[in-house]
Parts: sequence; structure tokens; C-alpha cells
Amino acid sequence: MATRMLRRGLPRVIGGEPWPPADAVAEVAAEAVVEAAEASSPVVERAERDETQHGSESPVGDERFVSVAPLPRSTTESNAVAPLRRGLPRVVGGEPWPPADAVATATPDSLSPRAAERDSTLQPAPNAGEARADSPAARSTTGSAPAAHSTAGGGNAVRAAASSAADDGGIPVRRGLPRAVGGDPWPPAGTVPLAAATVSEIDEAAYEGVESPVVVAEERAPEQKAVSPIVTAGELAPIPFTRTVWHGSAPRHAPTPASDRRRPTWTQAIAGLLGAAALGILAGAAVAFVRALLSMPFMQDFLAAFPGEYDPAIEVAPGFAPWIGWQHFFNMFLIVLIIRSGLRVRTEKRPTVFWAPRGSTNGKGKISLTLWFHQALDILWLVNGVTFVVLIFVTGHWVRIVPTSWEVLPNALSAALQYVSFNWPTEHGWVNYNSLQQLAYFTTVFLAAPLAAATGFRMSGMWPKKAERLSKAYPVEWARAVHFPVMLYFVAFIIGHVALVFLTGFLRNLNHMFASSDAVGWTGFWVFTASVVVIIVAWIAARPLVLAPIAKLFGNVSGR
Repeated sequence: MATRMLRRGLPRVIGGEPWPPADAVAEVAAEAVVEAAEASSPVVERAERDETQHGSESPVGDERFVSVAPLPRSTTESNAVAPLRRGLPRVVGGEPWPPADAVATATPDSLSPRAAERDSTLQPAPNAGEARADSPAARSTTGSAPAAHSTAGGGNAVRAAASSAADDGGIPVRRGLPRAVGGDPWPPAGTVPLAAATVSEIDEAAYEGVESPVVVAEERAPEQKAVSPIVTAGELAPIPFTRTVWHGSAPRHAPTPASDRRRPTWTQAIAGLLGAAALGILAGAAVAFVRALLSMPFMQDFLAAFPGEYDPAIEVAPGFAPWIGWQHFFNMFLIVLIIRSGLRVRTEKRPTVFWAPRGSTNGKGKISLTLWFHQALDILWLVNGVTFVVLIFVTGHWVRIVPTSWEVLPNALSAALQYVSFNWPTEHGWVNYNSLQQLAYFTTVFLAAPLAAATGFRMSGMWPKKAERLSKAYPVEWARAVHFPVMLYFVAFIIGHVALVFLTGFLRNLNHMFASSDAVGWTGFWVFTASVVVIIVAWIAARPLVLAPIAKLFGNVSGR
């Protein structure tokens, strides 16, 4: 007696094994009852052994798995019918398909899976298991149908059908629902199993050329699964990889290992020295040219007419109030840290600490801690600047830094030429600034500072997201293109301002700024030194370890 392995399907209980069991096989005998079904959808069902049909007694409920396969029979017999297994509905909320009273009728052509798919029909089940004589299958030109019950040669028919399928290279797989909406049934038509069963016990002479979905296989011992060899930890080699992410503030490109870094060659060192020497020569040439220019008679007349300063239209009391000294220190402290934090925001690759306002959900408003520090400093700097502007207009000191006559332009040129020639213009900062100083302070306070604030606000999270027209009129790309050059202007202003303070009498100048005195002494110098120490300490302390507790007072700080 030959056996065949059954295809396993879905489990019958949740979490169970696929059904039927892995070792279940179908016994195909000459006296087995094989019901006809569509050849493209072979059905494996349970059937009770009939005591009268098989000629032997068997207890009630004794079930065997019987493969349903179309078998040829005499053309004088009527069409065979078999109930179909019901599946999923074809419409949402519909009944399972096919209907409960539908059966499959087939002709000998249905021995071919494709013919069965083409010719099999669904019709109401006839009484007493008889097929309707007027069915399309009965009117088939072949004039015969597969038998509903096995005959004496039924076993040979099954074996012959299996032999034909095995010789053709495999059996077509039953097609099911499509995998995409509107797609074709899956798997594609003509799909066959990869491995074919052995047919050593099949009578290859009977029913030669007959196709059938039945595959008869010999019983095989379960294959042993391959066991991977045990590998010890010492035998494992690390997987090579290229590091692409760095913690914290990281460079845009992977840094070169220290061992691979090349030292500057003598050629590069000499080129750098030559470049510095060239700049020095150009500076010396500029100084010599300006000194020669100022020695000419027409330039002497120009210096006499425009000495570098002019009398303001509105008189102002000389000297500086103490609040100006504190404002000057606080402005210096904030602008240095703003430049530092701004550069870190610009070069920060992957932030390690984030800040978010209290009550924010889904990360709304979350920014890096460095950006929060930069924006907090900006707010303090703006408050200090607005306070300064209000106080100078209240006290009348605005005349010192706001030009009141067009004479400021030729006087500013005269002062610039005197600075380049190292013949410093006469300094009266306690009473009045020269025209070059006045233009520089006016540009910094009333032009550069508002421009930095406007571009920074456009790039910040405080900019209204729903203001589409305003955002279109003021693109963020413009703000980014202007904000960084404005920062470079502040750096250049600070360098030039500090250099001129020290080159034009630093003791008197420092007393003006930090001691509110016109005397030449060391008080202002020591106050300035203490201010520099405070700025250096703040520069070093401006890191997440120190900033995080401060930021927690105003929001939530997290590592991601």
C-alpha cells in the first residue's frame, strides 16, 4: 500500500501546530473511496470507512486521511459530484464562498488541473448523491466524468496519476487569495513544489499521460536538522566597521587618527612664514604711503579743515555715569558667550542634551541645550541693549554716538588716515568721541545689533509657524545668510576696539569705561582684569554639566 505526505495547513487551535500533524500520510488503496473535486484545488478531507463498502468492520469514528483526486471512469457512468470546502466570503459581510449546497462536477478533462479550473462548475447538490444530467460537465464532448467511488482499478488509477505528475516535474500549487487589492490569485499560475516525491511503487504503465494533483511518496524518516558547530568566544573575531557617529559636538568628517596625521613639511612652514612676512610688508607699505600722503600740502589743508571730530549740535555733560560702566561690562560678558555658543550651534553635529519647555508634548519645542543657552544669552543681551538705548536718550548721551552733521564723514576719513599713519588723532573721549568712533558705535548699536536680533529671531523656534505670508516674504535662508556675517562684524569690532583702547592710552581709557574717572590710574585696569577673569571662567563653565541644572529651572532637560 502506497502512502503520500499531506500538505499541512493552519492550526485548529490558537497557538497550536499546523494541521494535520507532520507525520500524517494518506493511504491510497484500491478499495479507497475518492471523491471528485476541482483538480486545481485538491481537498483533503476526513472520511469514515464504510463497513459494507470495504468488506471489513471498523469502529465508528475511525478516520483516515483520504486524498481527493479525479479518477477516470467509463463514459456510460454519470458525472460525479462532491461537496466543496467553503472559504472566505467574496464581499465584506457576505456568506462563505461557495454556497453551502454547491458541489463540483468534472469531466475526464478535469484530470488536468488547468482543464478542471476551466470546466468545473458549481451547482446545487442532487438528491441521493446523483449528478444532474444537464450539467455542463455532462454535456462535455468527452462524454465521461471521474468516478465518485473507487472501482477495482482505483488504486492503479491513483498511482498512474501520481506517476504522470511526478514525471512532469511537480504538481501545480493551489492558488488562493491575492496578496494585494485587485491583484491576481497567489501563487502565480503554474507554480509547482520545489521537490517532487518518489514514485517507486507506482504502476507507471497504467493511465499513462494522465495529470493529477496526487503525489504519492514513500514513507521517509524525518530529516535531521543541521546543528551549527559550537564556536567559543575566543574564536570570534570583531566585525569591522567604520564609525560614522560621534557623541556631543563632533566634526563634520571623521577625524584622522593621531598616528596618521602628517606634520607640516618644511615647505609648508616656509610658505606660512613668507605669507606672514608679505602681510607685514604690505602693512608697512600702507603706513609709509599714508604718511607720505599726509605730508603733502593739500592733505595738510584737509587735516586742518577736518581734524577728525566736530562739535555736536547739542551740548552734553562730560563724563560717564556709573551705570554706563556696568552696562559696558555686562555687554562684554554677554557678547563673548553669545559668539562662543553661536559657533558651537553652527558646528554641533549631534547634540547630547536637549531642553524642552514645561508641558510640551511629543517633543514640541525641543531644542539642543547649546541652542537654548545661545537664545537665553540673546534675550539677556537684548534686554541690556534696550536698557542702554533708553538711558542714553533719557540722559541726552545719545549725542555721543549718533551723528548730527554730515561733517562726520570727512572727519571719519581724516581720523582713519591718522590711525593708519600712527599719528593718533587727539583723544577727548571723556567729552566727545572722534567721528570714526562715533560711526563705529552707531553702526554697532543701531544697525548690527538689530540685524543680529532680527535674523536670530527668524531662525529660532519662536518664529510663528502659521505666518505663511510673513515667512514667504522673509525666508529663513536670508536670515542664515546674514546672521553669520553679522557675528563676524562683532568679532572684528571687538578686536579693533580693544586694540585701539590699549594703543591710545589704555590707563585713561580703562578708567573711562570701568572706573568713571578721567584720571590716569590703575583702578580701571584692575576692574577690567577682574572682568576678563569672570569671562574666562564663564567660557570654561559653559558646558552641559553646569548648564543643565540652570536650564531645568525654565523647562525639562533630557538626554534625547
